[in-house]
Amino acid sequence: MGGVFCCCSDPVNFDGEVDLFHFDLHRAVGKGAFGKVRVVEHKKSKQLYALKYIDKAKCIKQKAIANIIQERRLLEEIDHPFIVNLRYAFQDDENCFFVLDLMLGGDLRFHLERKGRIEENVVKFWMAELAEALDYLRKQRIIHRDLKPDNILLDAMGHAHITDFNVAIHYSERRLHTSVAGSMAYMAPEVVGRKGYTWCVDWWSLGVVAWELLFHRRPFDGRTSEKMTNSIMKDPIKLPSNVNEICSAECQDFLRGMKKANFDVSHELDEFMMVEKPLTHSKRKAHPDLEKMKPELRQLEEQFTVYDFSKNNRMSYYPHNQPIVTSINQDDEEPSTTVRKLVRLAQIMTIVRHSRWP
Repeated sequence: MGGVFCCCSDPVNFDGEVDLFHFDLHRAVGKGAFGKVRVVEHKKSKQLYALKYIDKAKCIKQKAIANIIQERRLLEEIDHPFIVNLRYAFQDDENCFFVLDLMLGGDLRFHLERKGRIEENVVKFWMAELAEALDYLRKQRIIHRDLKPDNILLDAMGHAHITDFNVAIHYSERRLHTSVAGSMAYMAPEVVGRKGYTWCVDWWSLGVVAWELLFHRRPFDGRTSEKMTNSIMKDPIKLPSNVNEICSAECQDFLRGMKKANFDVSHELDEFMMVEKPLTHSKRKAHPDLEKMKPELRQLEEQFTVYDFSKNNRMSYYPHNQPIVTSINQDDEEPSTTVRKLVRLAQIMTIVRHSRWP
């Protein structure tokens, strides 16, 4: 695992609120928009996790406070085997921290760039797992809105997990979302056209991901945002001329179904060390002076609350964390035939747990 940074040589109080002193810091494995990602080991359980640093100053500069808080709230509601789950959350004076499930297999973008086109049986394997995850999010009334190869991580056994809920939101049938969020190449027509959407846009994105994995290119193209929008909204779905050499008839049906124009049911993991003051973490004041803080820092202080999955109680309570009451019976809101087939596929697939890919 390489060198280990120990945050504190004094005895750790594991009965108190979780903080950085509860972990030994191992190597850095990546870098996100707001800071590095490091492998850490919980000192008591010896469990390995990924520690995601979120620099408060960068958040304020990029006006991303609301997104970070929203992601923190949503992740507390999620626990699924094919999602990168939140295990702990806390903050110090400089950073907010997410402690997440550790994924050492790289993201699908890395594998696409390294391997090129992916075999159909492997794509089916991942699609089944991702279908389970998306169906779970649908039942939780959550839209991810940024599903793409970069946000799908593999664990050490090659199983796929959805990550990065930075632009994810709750939905309700009573009010369709019209805001544009995510990565344009994977956006559904309802999103780019601001037609109003709910959970089905994630399944469109899944179809684009499957297409890219199978053919090593995306179904829509455009060098500018305007051209990409026109392509998504107007271009017909055309499978490659050599599609029969690449995938089965069943797979082709799946792609056509996922990419139906009116689908409407309403890097590389190089080892590197980024030291960046690894030993400067200090204990926080029990009651920080909120009145002297800038408004953005005060918002983080008040709303980025401590979370510990091992303690069977919520650490934060917000109105939108409560179940959404709707006049529409959720049992009546069934996924499309394509979605049901995928979920069924995920349920009946025999997953070889002891095989690695690639």
